[in-house]
Amino acid sequence: MNKLQMRRYAKLLAKTGINVRKGQWVVVNAELDQPEFVEMVVEELYRAGAGKVTVEWTHQPLVRTHYKYQKEETLSAFQKWEIEKLEYRKEQLPAMLYLESEDPDGLSGMDQEKFTRVRGARSKVTKPYRDEMENKYQWCIAAVPGKAWAKKVFPDLMVNTAVEHLWDAILSASRADGNDPVKDWARHNDELAQKCDYLNRLKLVALEYKSSNGTDLRVGLIPNSLFKGGGEQTVSGNFFNPNIPSEEIFISPKAGEAEGIVYSTKPLSYQGELIENFSVRFENGKIVEVKAEKNGHLLEKMISMDEGAKMLGECALIPYDSPINNSGILFYNTLFDENASCHLALGMGFNECLKGFEEMSLEEIHAKGINDSMIHVDFMIGSRDLEIVGVTANGARVPIFKNGNWAQ
Repeated sequence: MNKLQMRRYAKLLAKTGINVRKGQWVVVNAELDQPEFVEMVVEELYRAGAGKVTVEWTHQPLVRTHYKYQKEETLSAFQKWEIEKLEYRKEQLPAMLYLESEDPDGLSGMDQEKFTRVRGARSKVTKPYRDEMENKYQWCIAAVPGKAWAKKVFPDLMVNTAVEHLWDAILSASRADGNDPVKDWARHNDELAQKCDYLNRLKLVALEYKSSNGTDLRVGLIPNSLFKGGGEQTVSGNFFNPNIPSEEIFISPKAGEAEGIVYSTKPLSYQGELIENFSVRFENGKIVEVKAEKNGHLLEKMISMDEGAKMLGECALIPYDSPINNSGILFYNTLFDENASCHLALGMGFNECLKGFEEMSLEEIHAKGINDSMIHVDFMIGSRDLEIVGVTANGARVPIFKNGNWAQ
């Protein structure tokens, strides 16, 4: 891989993704696939002003090994030092950079029942800390190639060639393949902000989705809620980009206001396995039926994690004619595939989509209609003929998407 372009990508993640502050602590979470790039990004974080950078390594095959040999009680339990670590991070609020490279099928065949129960038990402990830290620190999710992931995306290529091709695809999709990705992203953020301004001026109360694949869904919106996209700000005013790549304009709908059925248009990678060709039907805002051609049991487990998992937490608008979709590549990774076309998310909503959330308690935010859950799982629904209509408070109907793309 071109080392200069990798260096530019590392700089983009440090300066635009995290937008590290002088003297700040940054935690990098990465798999073992690209140690050379992790070295680069750590150096770029220091060059950007970080006071301390900590790297936490993970390895998907070890997850399988732990779940095979450890008892469920052991996996679910928190040690004293783990609680102290959560407390310390809540106090210090380090910036977080997550570098994804996992095998989309890496946990296939594992005891998913056990995995789900353990995840639920651990989330009961970690969620209050996450809630307390929400919107107070910068974070960014990006990706680097893993060998297994690369072979999944490019099965006909030799491993090293597949990795090179995946590097190229990641950099292109992330707008990191030019001479100055930082400047390119500043321009991209401006364009997304203009779209948000337009949508927010409409003061919509509902979105209606229709497609020839059978999708027919109406989703209610919270009055005075906001569409967001691209860069975000912490409550203290630090700007950052949580997802690289990102092509979406999103909003958190009103929990409990969704009627109809929606069909997926791309596979969903969940807990190391793929859920394919599925549909979700809502009544009175909650899921009442799911169907899938492959791994439907995972979908059932997902929506049973808690009560909020049965409701929507996000509606994201991405044109079918997006750079990622136009690449013709199915990444088998939600970070990329969700930015290929429109998607919805089950579970937790985004507090920052509620105007004035900074002055509200968590209970008040949820009472307004932002969904609460231990999960947030995106699934893709965009199609070439997807139509989306926005409904205003006075009943006016405004075309938002036509033939899969922005109506205006």
